Amino acid sequence: MGDKRIRTAIVEDDRDLRAILTAGLRKDTRIDVLAVYASGDAFLKELEQLDAEVVIMDINLPGTNGIECVRQAKPRKPAMQFLMSTVFENAVYIFQALCAGATGYLVKSAPSMELADAVCEIHAGGSPMTPAIARLVVTSIQGAAADAMQQEQFTNREKEVLDGLAAGLMYKEIAAKHGVNINTVRSHVRSIYEKLHVHSRQEAVRKAFPDGSIRKPVS
Repeated sequence: MGDKRIRTAIVEDDRDLRAILTAGLRKDTRIDVLAVYASGDAFLKELEQLDAEVVIMDINLPGTNGIECVRQAKPRKPAMQFLMSTVFENAVYIFQALCAGATGYLVKSAPSMELADAVCEIHAGGSPMTPAIARLVVTSIQGAAADAMQQEQFTNREKEVLDGLAAGLMYKEIAAKHGVNINTVRSHVRSIYEKLHVHSRQEAVRKAFPDGSIRKPVS
C-alpha cells in the first residue's frame, strides 16, 4: 500500500455515530475519508463523482436503505467495495447485503481500530466480518445445503406426494390429482417417512419444510 491512503466514504444517518466514525477513521494514517453522507439518497446522488475505494454503509437508512444503495451502486461502480455497518446480527440482512454486492459486514459496536482494520482488509481483497456474523453465515449456509440435500433425496413423485401432504390433502385426493392409485401413494408416503426418519404426516411436513415455505400444489 505504501504511503497511499485508502479513499473511504461513510454513509450513516445517526449524527453522533457519524461524527465518531469520521473522527476515528481520520486519525488512522492508512485512511483518507473523502465524504460523509447522512442518507443513502445523498450518497447515490453524488455516486458518479465519488472516487472512494471503500464505502462504510449503514443498513437502516432513511429513504433508500443501505442494501438497496449497494444494489444500485455496485453495477455503476464495480470496483467500489462496501463494508456494511449495522446493529443487527441478522442472517437475512447479511445475505441480502452480500447478494447485493457487499464484501464485508461489521456491527456498529466494533472499536474504531477494528473498523479501520476492516477497511484495510476489504481494500486488500478480504471479506471482514465479526466472529458472530461469520458464524451466522456459516450456519445459514450449512442449513441451506442440508435443505438442498434433503430435497435431492426425493424422487419427483415423492416431492409431489410430500407437497400434497403439506397441503393437507387426503391420500385419495393426492392419488386422483396425480393419476395413480391410493396404494401407490401409500408406498410413496412410506418411502418419504423412511428417508426423513419420521412416523407421521406432521413430522414429515415439519422436517421437510423447516422454514414453513410450503409450496401450494398446482391445481
